[in-house]
Amino acid sequence: MKINRVFKKLIDRIRLLSCKDRESYLLLYSILGYIPNNLRLYKMAMTHSSSSGNGRKQSCNERLEFLGDAVLGSIVSDYLYTNFRKEREGFLSKSRSNLVCRERLNELALEIGLDRFVTACGLPKVHNSYVYGNALEALIGAIYIDKGYKQCRRFLLDRVLSRLTDIECVVKSDKNYKSRLIEWSQKQHKTVEFKLVSEEMRKEGVFFVSEVFVDSELYGSGDGFSKRESQQKAARVALEKLEF
Repeated sequence: MKINRVFKKLIDRIRLLSCKDRESYLLLYSILGYIPNNLRLYKMAMTHSSSSGNGRKQSCNERLEFLGDAVLGSIVSDYLYTNFRKEREGFLSKSRSNLVCRERLNELALEIGLDRFVTACGLPKVHNSYVYGNALEALIGAIYIDKGYKQCRRFLLDRVLSRLTDIECVVKSDKNYKSRLIEWSQKQHKTVEFKLVSEEMRKEGVFFVSEVFVDSELYGSGDGFSKRESQQKAARVALEKLEF
């Protein structure tokens, strides 16, 4: 098995020498660890809807992101089921949510260097949306179509999730700030209310600003390119204010 992998890597390096779009292949090879069969598919995975142009939504990564989300959920579920045999369904569900939350995926995407390959034309360098995490899901969808489930699993476990130094600590953490705030409020018999302050159409999409109130007192505000993102940020500010 080890000899086969070494031989395959040697073949991949030889193939790289004859690739037409050698720069793109080299960049992908550094991220994936293999040469893709269909480069166009991977480029589509890295193309944000804002850069696909009017009437060209088929050329952006939204459909691949939908597929990748399902494949990612399946692989992470299998991993948790296999490695946490004594835990109940509730723990497994919460742990899966912690591992695949947008904030975590965005961090992992940046760690593997995916930002270098994202062709989100017109987006600012520091973007409030989790564009890189979404691209990671789209990449998983591309890998699934191009190489199949086994290659997806190998990529996620060996090159993505392996970057989490203490995965047991990660699965037991909770980055769903809105859920944590609501859970705290119920225990403390407090009322929590999220209000949408504004929504503005920008080139990148609709931009939302939300505020969160605890017992009618403003405790935090947040923004983002989805209501959920703006509410999560507002809840995070509130939790920090509450020192919880």
